[in-house]
Amino acid sequence: MPEWFREAFRYDTEFPLIVLAVRLTAALVLGCVVAGVYRLTHGKSNGDSLSLMATLVMLTVLIATVTLVIGENTARAFSLVGALAIIRFRTIVEDTRDTAFVIFAVAVGMAVGAGFLLVAVICIPAAALAAMIFRPRRRLDPLSSGDFLLTVRIGVGHHPESLLQPCFSRHLHSSRLVTTTTARQGAALELIYQVRLQREDSAIALVEELNKVEGIQNVDLRRM
Repeated sequence: MPEWFREAFRYDTEFPLIVLAVRLTAALVLGCVVAGVYRLTHGKSNGDSLSLMATLVMLTVLIATVTLVIGENTARAFSLVGALAIIRFRTIVEDTRDTAFVIFAVAVGMAVGAGFLLVAVICIPAAALAAMIFRPRRRLDPLSSGDFLLTVRIGVGHHPESLLQPCFSRHLHSSRLVTTTTARQGAALELIYQVRLQREDSAIALVEELNKVEGIQNVDLRRM
């Protein structure tokens, strides 16, 4: 191997290849365990849940890598902190439990990267037990299975009930108003309903019919 190439990557000699492979593999496996604990205790099955699970696994591996790179070098630590400070999460973390799981992944990744595998292995069941004990309980709700969220924006001056009720009676088995907010600086009213369709194939017909109603500005129907 040329000397210039070896000199360019001389810090690689600080870690034997087998150490890097074992630590990063352990970080990957334990990151999957963290994501699995999140999935089992959180009860979500939508796209946001899968996205955060992937983030937890990647974060564990990346934090382990960063910890390996930093080692005991203080100057390198400050340099990496400055570089990582520019990273921002654009997705708002709505649940504080999600934030806790992100910190969980960071802690496991740092422990593995620093070589404290036993700490990471002991930390996971302890945190998992806490998450299982205090996991959110699902409320019993007659509209909890196969439901949709229907968001309707109605212009000011129109009565929501008179506009929506005819369509609702034709296409919905049941409905319940969940949220009412103003939109467009008070020029419109946004209503969110938890609804159950009479038939699965009536979703398109419901949206099309609501869009044709004068006074309705926007319609959004999505599965819960």
